[in-house]
Amino acid sequence: MARRNGHDLVVVESPAKARTIANILGREYKVLASLGHVRDLPKRQLGVDVEHGFLPQYVVIKEKEKAIRQIREAAREAGTVFLATDPDREGEAIAWHLLHAAQLQGRPYRRVVFHEITPQAVREAFRNPRDIDMRLVEAQQARRVLDRLLGYKLSPFLWRKVKRGLSAGRVQSVALRLLVEREREIESFIPREYWTIEALLARGDDAFLARLVGYLGRREKLEIPNETEAQRLVALLRSSRYRVDAVDRKRQSRRPPPPFITSTLQQEAARRLGFSAQKTMVIAQQLYEGVRLGDQGEVGLITYMRTDSTHLSESAKAEARDYIRQHFGPDYLPRAPRDYKTRVKNAQEAHEAIRPTSLAREPESLRPYLTEDQLRLYTLIWQRTLACQMADAQYEVRSADIVAEPPAGQPFLLRASSSVLVFPGYRQLYIEGSDDEDEQQDGAGTLPDLAPGDPLELRELMPRQHFTEPPRRYSEASLIKALEEKGIGRPSTYAVIISTLLERGYVEREGRQLRPTDLGRLVNDLLVEHFPEFVDVDFTAEMEDRLDEVSRGERPWQPVVQEFYGPLEQALARAERAPRATEATDQTCELCGRPMVIRWGRRGRFLSCSGFPECKNARPLEGEEAPQPSEEACPECGAPMLVKRGRYGPFLACSRYPECRGRKPFLASTGVACPRCGGDLVERRSRRGRSFYGCSRYPDCDFTVWRRPLASPCPQCRGLLVADGKEEARCTQCSWRGVAPVTS
Repeated sequence: MARRNGHDLVVVESPAKARTIANILGREYKVLASLGHVRDLPKRQLGVDVEHGFLPQYVVIKEKEKAIRQIREAAREAGTVFLATDPDREGEAIAWHLLHAAQLQGRPYRRVVFHEITPQAVREAFRNPRDIDMRLVEAQQARRVLDRLLGYKLSPFLWRKVKRGLSAGRVQSVALRLLVEREREIESFIPREYWTIEALLARGDDAFLARLVGYLGRREKLEIPNETEAQRLVALLRSSRYRVDAVDRKRQSRRPPPPFITSTLQQEAARRLGFSAQKTMVIAQQLYEGVRLGDQGEVGLITYMRTDSTHLSESAKAEARDYIRQHFGPDYLPRAPRDYKTRVKNAQEAHEAIRPTSLAREPESLRPYLTEDQLRLYTLIWQRTLACQMADAQYEVRSADIVAEPPAGQPFLLRASSSVLVFPGYRQLYIEGSDDEDEQQDGAGTLPDLAPGDPLELRELMPRQHFTEPPRRYSEASLIKALEEKGIGRPSTYAVIISTLLERGYVEREGRQLRPTDLGRLVNDLLVEHFPEFVDVDFTAEMEDRLDEVSRGERPWQPVVQEFYGPLEQALARAERAPRATEATDQTCELCGRPMVIRWGRRGRFLSCSGFPECKNARPLEGEEAPQPSEEACPECGAPMLVKRGRYGPFLACSRYPECRGRKPFLASTGVACPRCGGDLVERRSRRGRSFYGCSRYPDCDFTVWRRPLASPCPQCRGLLVADGKEEARCTQCSWRGVAPVTS
């Protein structure tokens, strides 16, 4: 088709992706960015016509009107419009929304999909365009409608029964339930005492440890419940003669882990790098969309990061094998390329695992161009991709059964074993992280060469007391693993789910662990009591199956929503009769004599009369939000100041109150320097309670911005960046907009 103005139009989501693709396609194409989603359901209305097939009522997002206008105008001058949004269901939906928002239906348009932003992949995609896949669009639409119906119905219920500002979600609330139930398992756990006995044995100069496991000839494991029984066994073992009964020696292979998918990348980045799931996805997006590599311009460094397929292309496997042969030698190369079976239930989305677009780009060669966090994540992906095509690690595993014969009674059985790495294979390059911090390292304690009948010398007996331990709290990595194994949500949503739980105050971090708060428990208990079906693990997993059937064209989307919505309406009608959530206390109201109860407000829990609203008596709950010391001195008397919370947030008050009423605004540092004078940008509040950010040297410097400043400078002009949405940023000094850089 002839071009009207010498070019075709390509539309992608982000400016970074637009620059990378423009470098590949050249001047024959004009590339514009939509800056993410362009249409959504309205913010302050349900936006779903329940009476007419649950039809969604989309509106153009206000902040995207300018981008849509530019795309519409550029489309008038272009030959063909290519919608090159991301290669997953969400990307397909964005392409469809662009079609309607920019009024492109009457113009020639095509959908192009690529899973890596490389010249070969992009040009191949443009040689094979297709139509928009409405099955994927409808599956995403069903998901959005379901989430809106549940959130729009349940969130106001929580506002009425607990406090405003809370939220519920189809997947979010199930994840919260997992966390709360695990916490209660921990709290109700009763430790059980048990003992173990190890013997230090020797044959000549070679000593090794063996553990008592039972009696010779009996299969059941020996239980040692207390110290009395342990000391009785120690006395018998001390008087016993020891000999080797049986020896086993074998080689054991350990296969490398598969290449990364979305969930395993999030888990491993949490274990190895300490990244949150959200941080991992933001950095991976930057690596996928393109990073400027000097004279090469913007280059996409990894394939698409939202995928649940462990497949690698033949060319990628061939490149990995060539690299392994050249840099590690033929011993590290298996006979044939490795293939991995995807284990994720109903795996779909992108068609390949997360890998570097070129293994020739070694991490060290990219150090001048990447941030420290970008380099760390890229290195992890690069190593894992190579490792998955390397030879197995080989271990020599030895075990020996030892007989201890007391003067009288049945002989005891002890067992000793060791595992020694004899050929590292893939572990020469990469060792997978573990959620178990106490996991034993390879090669701990080598068992000497033993033969059946060898007599052994007892050197020491070591009885040890133990107590059974409760299950561990979930970390981000283990929660993602549990959600994936149970078939809840999609891997691409896990980062958002965890961030929402933290932002709502339902969960807080303790080190790397996630602990539900009192508010999280209360919200979970209300939802479980009144909406058990909708926060049930199996129900939520079944709903994911139905959405996947929609994406495969096996069922229409409206009946799926209807099956969900009917029971939800019935449950809501029953739940409205429930009283407001309170906690009983032993205190009475000094105004009317009724019992006082604990309620939730904007600033946490407080004491309130149970006769509310007839009696409006309320007071702070003792011990809640105790003032915290600060390093500030009172401007009135010089005494230390305390951080207290008021109606409009934290403020500084004199520790000698009420004798001294000195107070100052609490200025929370952002850690970002003022671009005008170099001072510290701090968070402030306007008279109407709205947050803004200004220089700490005010009034000498009056620089302010309304959006949260970011530590990373603008990649285009080095100016100040501010947050422009959850994951986007814009420069305050030039026109640059893009994915927000992530810093530690």
